[in-house]
Amino acid sequence: MKRVVVTGMAGLTSLGNDWAGIEAAFSAGRSGIRRMPEWDRYTELNTRLAGPVDDFAVPGHWTRKQLRSMGRVSRLAVAAAERALADAGLLDDPSIRDGRMGVACGSSTGSTEEIKAFGNMLLNSVADGLNANSYIRMMPHTTAANVSIFFGLTGRVIPTSSACTSGSQGIGYAYEAIKFGRLPLMLAGGAEELCATEAMVFDALYATSLMNDAPQRSPRPYDRDRDGLVIGEGAGMLVLEELEHALARGATIHAELVGFGSNADGQHATKPEQATMRRAMELALEDAGLAPQAIGYVNGHGTATEQGDIAETLATEALFGRGMPISSQKSFLGHTLGACGALESWFTIEMLNRDRYVPTLNLDNVDPRCGELDYVTGNPRAMQHEYVMNNNFAFGGVNTSLVFRRWT
Repeated sequence: MKRVVVTGMAGLTSLGNDWAGIEAAFSAGRSGIRRMPEWDRYTELNTRLAGPVDDFAVPGHWTRKQLRSMGRVSRLAVAAAERALADAGLLDDPSIRDGRMGVACGSSTGSTEEIKAFGNMLLNSVADGLNANSYIRMMPHTTAANVSIFFGLTGRVIPTSSACTSGSQGIGYAYEAIKFGRLPLMLAGGAEELCATEAMVFDALYATSLMNDAPQRSPRPYDRDRDGLVIGEGAGMLVLEELEHALARGATIHAELVGFGSNADGQHATKPEQATMRRAMELALEDAGLAPQAIGYVNGHGTATEQGDIAETLATEALFGRGMPISSQKSFLGHTLGACGALESWFTIEMLNRDRYVPTLNLDNVDPRCGELDYVTGNPRAMQHEYVMNNNFAFGGVNTSLVFRRWT
């Protein structure tokens, strides 16, 4: 078995596109959530809250030809991948284009502008707005395909369009590809473009926050007074690399990825199951060869939904006990869906390396129905750990868990 390390990390968020800026917002207790007046025209949509990436601009060196096949979600993914490759010192390295690097990433959906155009064809029998690239921008694996094509990567492509676990499954499957010796390099992560349809998915389930006049006070993961989730936008990418390959080229190593667990609830499409959530964490620990006591911190999924918060924290308590520190960055960014597993893995590694852990924003009164855990609140907390875990759980009953080790 090969050892797998992280040599590049990057992301785009509603709080900025570099760790220094994002961490400053975390420390100041400033969220990226705002009211969306552009959604007022959707009269049956109750929520008006979201965490958009307002400052994204297409880089000037991207060509018109490159852009033709990319909707917004793919542009976010490719931009994050470009930054991650630069961080890894591989952006201009020809070795990534000779079959040694692959891609594993996904999103909840392709670009919805194209879905709208195809819907218009079905409803009104016209093909306005459709062209040869419309499907490419809409297809479920648009992010993985566009990342591969943009950088000329000819290794394996693993699409992971599994809603809220798209990013973490991308990282997990990329890790396994390297671990089992299939290739030494993988770009892994996920992305999501903001769309009112995504908010409507949860609105129809009575699961969105309605604190429309107080955007900085929502979402509220694990809080007694939560009123639902907030949709976010963004992209996150990691460069995963086989250890000996990384050492041979003198790469900077951010962390080692030592465990991955994934399973299914097998019960209900939207109701999470505590037992299988716990089992996903156990699978990651077994893969890493670790006992539960080795984990120092859990980056929780923390969607600020009643069923999700309760099931997740009870599963975490059942495995780790009452003293496990836990927090959720969705309290700052909203739920970035396909991007969250990758962004939260990036944040987890940054916190691990800096011994400074981000609290859950807006967590004032822990819901007594949640598990008895050490909820990190208020200011960032100084802690030093060797192993940390990042968990994500998705519609369809998909569960993922990743374990990272400090690199020394």
